[in-house]
Amino acid sequence: MIKVLFDLKKEYYFNSLYPLYRELARDPNYDLWINIGKDQKRFLGIFLISEKNRIASRLESEGYKLTDETAGFDLVVCGDALKNPEKYGDVKRVHLDHGVGIKTLRIRNIVKQEQFHYHVFLEGQYWFDYIKSLNWQDKADFHITGIPKLDPFFWDGHYDKPALVKKMGLHPQKKTVLFAPSYRPSCITYIKEKVVELIPQYNLIIKLHPYSWGGKYASHSQHRFYEKLAANHEELFLIPKDDYDIYPYLNLADTIISDTSSVINEFLALGKHGIIYVLPHEKLTHSDGMPILSIDPKEWLVGAFPHMKSPDDLFEAVENALNPTPEMQKKLQEYKSYFFTGLDGKAGQRVKLEIDKMFAD
Repeated sequence: MIKVLFDLKKEYYFNSLYPLYRELARDPNYDLWINIGKDQKRFLGIFLISEKNRIASRLESEGYKLTDETAGFDLVVCGDALKNPEKYGDVKRVHLDHGVGIKTLRIRNIVKQEQFHYHVFLEGQYWFDYIKSLNWQDKADFHITGIPKLDPFFWDGHYDKPALVKKMGLHPQKKTVLFAPSYRPSCITYIKEKVVELIPQYNLIIKLHPYSWGGKYASHSQHRFYEKLAANHEELFLIPKDDYDIYPYLNLADTIISDTSSVINEFLALGKHGIIYVLPHEKLTHSDGMPILSIDPKEWLVGAFPHMKSPDDLFEAVENALNPTPEMQKKLQEYKSYFFTGLDGKAGQRVKLEIDKMFAD
């Protein structure tokens, strides 16, 4: 029996881990456990409150086995580089990143842990080429299998779009725009209430990053602003804070507006044209000088996704995304083929085959 620990540092990482969990759960040779992190929220601007008990109650009610132990496992699966990796002992480490965007933290965190070896599963050729450009291809075992997080998009019948439209009270004949900004840096500061001008021409859904609700990494003002806006516009649907899964809404939306968030690439995986708000910042870097983003946002998916540089570009960008030219459609397919491999709902199966090989050897 192979004992596996799924390291759930943040609740919203569950999406990146679940498709592999589902595959391993079908094999009686694997004994699966979940370790939950504190996933803290800030209260009154001062106190950090752990969400661990709430998350544990939900997962236990759904039949998952939980543990506070980190040692004594044969394999650990994580959605980010492990915090305090020495606590896990001599164990095989599988990394399934919780986002498939252009933030370099996903690989930087692994390389910083030089004494700990990871098996890193990538969504496509682009990220491996970027890693090679840094001469980091030997810093871990990299596998270009596609990433399991995207699998549910391609499971037949997994999302019921008509049922969701009805549940949310959306107009079935209108196109749907999803506004899903990151928490930092964020286009919230610029777009603010401008987004409601899309009503009544379009259905409007707003999905904030989990950190925009928590107050630890971003101000509570982010969610409070849109809660007030939603209260004053009944046609605006603000996804509640406890609904951390954006995928049903990505699947539903006809276009998306975001900034540096990984949802941009996830929307690309669906073959739909999104909109990138290019923030007016100088080049962002980590403390060691490494760029925070692997691509300059001005160049990100250029030619396929319209770019906004001002709130005044909103309507034009939405119209362009919803009515792509043949050139935009061709460019989208080129990006999609380069960024992703195996968009077939079976990445979890391919990752499991690699794990089987690890233990067969």
